[in-house]
Amino acid sequence: MMEKTGTRQSDQMSAFKAGMQNIEPMKRGWKTAGVKVLGITGGIGAGKSTILIYLKEKYNAHILEADAVGHLVQQPDTACWERIVSVFGADILRGDRTIDRGKLGAIVYADRAKLDELNAIVHPAVKAYICQEIAGCGRAKEGFCGSTAPVSADASCEASGYSDTFIVIEAALLLEDHYDEICDEIWYIYADKRVREERLMQSRGYTREKVRQIMQNQLSEEEFRRSCQTVIDNSGSPEKTYEQMDLAIGKFLLEQSVFD
Repeated sequence: MMEKTGTRQSDQMSAFKAGMQNIEPMKRGWKTAGVKVLGITGGIGAGKSTILIYLKEKYNAHILEADAVGHLVQQPDTACWERIVSVFGADILRGDRTIDRGKLGAIVYADRAKLDELNAIVHPAVKAYICQEIAGCGRAKEGFCGSTAPVSADASCEASGYSDTFIVIEAALLLEDHYDEICDEIWYIYADKRVREERLMQSRGYTREKVRQIMQNQLSEEEFRRSCQTVIDNSGSPEKTYEQMDLAIGKFLLEQSVFD
């Protein structure tokens, strides 16, 4: 089992490196396969989880969350896990050989260079995994991300029961990690700064100072708006947010001709 997981992760990394060199041929394959990808991003506390739940429950979207994928690609004996252990040492491992995120975090958050090194390992692995997931949903039957190898059944939309034509990627660093190369459209989930602060103080127990410090290290509202095609204002009631989403989804699916 571990050997299979490691092999798959190695294939994903190879696929990522090969495929990201030439985006246009991949896009032609995507349109032929008929699968469309929507990107979701926004600052901390904007309520992206609410957006994802609604897309999943109402539109049967296949949701891929970069943070959750990040946990998967760091499982023992994957290529990503091996590189992390090689760089940061076996002392970061628990008794079951999984990575102790507390120990690793203590290292990287005290040294920006080490954090950058970790991100350089994890982020490409996450993006490669997501590419393989999309390929498993049929977005490119040949050549997607430079690979013609079949994706395992557990990575397919058919096996998961989700839509095989509508995939949603959520990532805090969606723009910074250039997921625009994969997404057909990107939504910016906006919420008023004060609303975000109150949400985080209540849900996570953060102080207002900590919340503001985190926000300062994220993209500004202007940067999000400039880079995204659609803005969803999630400052008010869920009903108001859902109304905006229904209109935006209708436009997105019509323009992308998902149901042709």
